[in-house]
Amino acid sequence: MNRLPLNRRSIVKAMLLGSAAPWVLNFQAFAASSCDDHIVRVGTIVAPDSMNPFATWSSYYPLCYTYDFLVCVDAQRHPDRKGFAKEWSVADDQLTWTFKIWPGMKWSDGQPATARDAAFTYNYVLGSIGRPDELNIGENNTSGLEQVGSVVAIDDETLQIVTKAPTRWPIENGMLMVPEHIWKDVSYADARSTFRNDPPLVGTGPMIVQEFRQGQFARLMPNECFRTGKPATNGMIFNFFTTADPIAQGLKSGNLDFGFGMTVAQWEDLSTYPDIVAAEARIEQRNFLAFNTASGKGAGSTKALQDPAFRDAIGYAIDQKAIVDRAFRGHADPGVGLVMPAATEYYSDLSDIRRHFDLAEAGRRLDAAGYRDTDGDGVREDKEGNKFQLELITGASSGGLEIPIAAVQLIAGWLGQIGIPVSVTQLDSGALTAREAAPEKGGGGWDLLVGSSWRSPFPRAILETGSSKAVGLYNYSYWTNENFDELLSEIDQIADLKKSKELVDQATRLIYTEAPYIMLCYPTLLEAHRKDCFEGWGEDLSTWSYFPFDRLKPA
Repeated sequence: MNRLPLNRRSIVKAMLLGSAAPWVLNFQAFAASSCDDHIVRVGTIVAPDSMNPFATWSSYYPLCYTYDFLVCVDAQRHPDRKGFAKEWSVADDQLTWTFKIWPGMKWSDGQPATARDAAFTYNYVLGSIGRPDELNIGENNTSGLEQVGSVVAIDDETLQIVTKAPTRWPIENGMLMVPEHIWKDVSYADARSTFRNDPPLVGTGPMIVQEFRQGQFARLMPNECFRTGKPATNGMIFNFFTTADPIAQGLKSGNLDFGFGMTVAQWEDLSTYPDIVAAEARIEQRNFLAFNTASGKGAGSTKALQDPAFRDAIGYAIDQKAIVDRAFRGHADPGVGLVMPAATEYYSDLSDIRRHFDLAEAGRRLDAAGYRDTDGDGVREDKEGNKFQLELITGASSGGLEIPIAAVQLIAGWLGQIGIPVSVTQLDSGALTAREAAPEKGGGGWDLLVGSSWRSPFPRAILETGSSKAVGLYNYSYWTNENFDELLSEIDQIADLKKSKELVDQATRLIYTEAPYIMLCYPTLLEAHRKDCFEGWGEDLSTWSYFPFDRLKPA
């Protein structure tokens, strides 16, 4: 088995042939695949809805192949995978950051790509803060910018970011750099709503989105102006699927060159084919059971969901090891706290406060908290005397790895054994997103959620799952806690890694004890590629950049 440290971003290209399935398109790019066209065909489970990075979170794929980050994850992990900035440094005051932009870099339309474009990108978003049309709903958003004092282009190759307090945000943020000459006349109202940024896009990445059909595919062409030279392939087709079945079949038939997000059974089957390399890697996804802790609008069916003692007791009824072994067949790490093992600098197994699976203990704690089965019918009552019947919602989220229904069935079974019956509602990506939204935006009304989150390995992204400012966006449980918010604010203003670790640990322990989430597991990414058409896959595939698709060559 190859271990490939992949990240959250990837590319997909292919449609399967010879099927009456509704996703088969009448389009020449999806004709019978051969190696002769030198087009990389990729597939995964995603649902991009717009090519506008200011208006959506669901289109990271394929936007990450066209737009560069300033720095972000891959550039820090791998010295050969730089983004818009070639190098960077911070002054002794820990406030002034200097970024050197690649000299002579161009946008895909041939215009110069300079520090002035980077400054425009940040200042465009900064200028929206506090407005009714604030840019706070997409990949390029205002989160973290409250820490920024100024962003200035000193010259074409030098960008300076000055922060109000020490913070690692300038190198950790996930802002995609966009060209000023395309975006300068787009109003904030249009940027967060009606402006779709239709292809062909203009970017500095190796592959430029030329065509996009929502729910079907994105066609990308090599960037003639890419800073390290035009990629050697003739482009790629990124196909959007709702299940992993066509991905696995496409790899076997040769109609796909690369796919990720397969189920364990599919991946194990693919690993037996001589022309296919199957690999797995730890990623930043967390699968969790979330409680709807809202009160008032959007609240669940019982106030017990708002009680930390109730939620803590439920935690003893969840067997994370069984979920890993039985639902994921070993291709995951058991869940503990908010920090996933892939975030190696911040992970802790919380061994001194960690719950253990014990249905009897869960029952005792429910009794002690006042949730008893007073009439002996096997179903407990809440403190208002109402019998429990909780609705658990789940479904596939765009860009996330599929959660096996077996995991949901295990959870429902365990809760039933302790007197809390659960009904399961499976939703498609759009319906799930709508119900996860903040109550004031029509979300809520459910009791339990089995969902997932796949964000960066940096403290802000990890901990926003409990931030009151992220309710309905990253905070799926609607949980709020002043002490947690204060810790998050402190972490935002620290550049020292050791101190940051200490505060992250405090925040992780606080939310673990309050239990708005029970972490189920951290799945590994199961991916596979064919060996017959392309070479240069390497041993270090990334979901945080376009590597290795910028370096593939025809075999």
